[in-house]
Amino acid sequence: MATPTKHALCSASSSERWMHCTAAPRFEENFPATTSDYAEEGRTAHAICELYAKYAFGGITKRSLNSSLKKLREDRFFSEEMIQTADVYVQYLKEKAMTFEHPPYIQQEVRVDLSSYIPDGFGTCDCIMIGDDTLHITDYKHGKGVIVSAENNSQMRLYALGAIQQYSMLFSVKNVSMAIVQPRIAETVSEETITVDELLTWGEKAKALAYKAYTGLGEFKAGDWCLFCRGKAQCKARAEKYTALEDFKDFALPKNTIEDKAVPGVLTNADVGDLLTRGAGLKKWYEELQEYALSAILNGENIPGWKAVAGRSNRVFADADKALELLKAAGYDDKTLYTHTAKSLSVLEKTIGVKKFQEILGKQIVKPVGAPTLVVASDKREPYNPAKADFAEVVS
Repeated sequence: MATPTKHALCSASSSERWMHCTAAPRFEENFPATTSDYAEEGRTAHAICELYAKYAFGGITKRSLNSSLKKLREDRFFSEEMIQTADVYVQYLKEKAMTFEHPPYIQQEVRVDLSSYIPDGFGTCDCIMIGDDTLHITDYKHGKGVIVSAENNSQMRLYALGAIQQYSMLFSVKNVSMAIVQPRIAETVSEETITVDELLTWGEKAKALAYKAYTGLGEFKAGDWCLFCRGKAQCKARAEKYTALEDFKDFALPKNTIEDKAVPGVLTNADVGDLLTRGAGLKKWYEELQEYALSAILNGENIPGWKAVAGRSNRVFADADKALELLKAAGYDDKTLYTHTAKSLSVLEKTIGVKKFQEILGKQIVKPVGAPTLVVASDKREPYNPAKADFAEVVS
């Protein structure tokens, strides 16, 4: 999918951040823009999704699809898995198109003007469908680190506002549905549906926040939205939030009550839950602070009281082939020198292809219940069940 070379100061993709921390956009201008292999991988995956979606809805020919795909296969970030995830994306689009009473208008990669809500703002919708008084926008996410929900998603809502304005002369829209397809991490597609009136009301609030963020009148506020901020490691507001937590400044644990049946001086389960919630952010912030400090020192800067040293490493042969030749010459056979192991399930699936893999080995695959791990109560996964875990590996 085409990636714009220009980026809006208050972009739709970073809207969760600047709508909470309105000082963020101008603050981030003090730090260099960076990219990562994950971002580049995402761009390649999006380009493949765009090709397959255009082909599925008659936008390009089979020949054009194969020609473009051949070029993308040469991209260093390309993987066969991207073909599979693109298939999931396109399958969802086909199913969604079938839900319209009449064939909807469908367009891929629609650039929308957001300047009515965000100064100099714009964005690109992965796929737009319009029909039966409904606008539907689908966004593809290739990442597998954080699940993104479509519910109250500011990026999706801003895209919808831009699309409504762009197509207002051609279509009458009363309802808006938005979806996020993230096949590498979520088995189901996240969706949200609201009325246009509700969206417009929300848009006015977003517009006011965007004005503060753009003009530099914003205020700092640290939270979960700091994750992708370029200046998060050096942000004073974030440091104050977590150092205040560390010192327990202005913080008092709830007093024990008779109902608690608690021992004086001992944390209740309620106390533990509260501290776990607060401490999670502190741990993450400290790790990011360490990452910044190490980078600064390696770049020749001074962090008082700290230095970089060589970490532990494992021994390796200077020349593995030469080492094995010497061992063979000393009389050791291949059985002693080599091990023969099968490739992992994931590697075999990618090599063979999902469909063929399922045909041959589908009945041989079990998915054990993972080890119990602590998460917040709002996590959508079902609670850990020891009894279920005991029988998880039984093949029917």
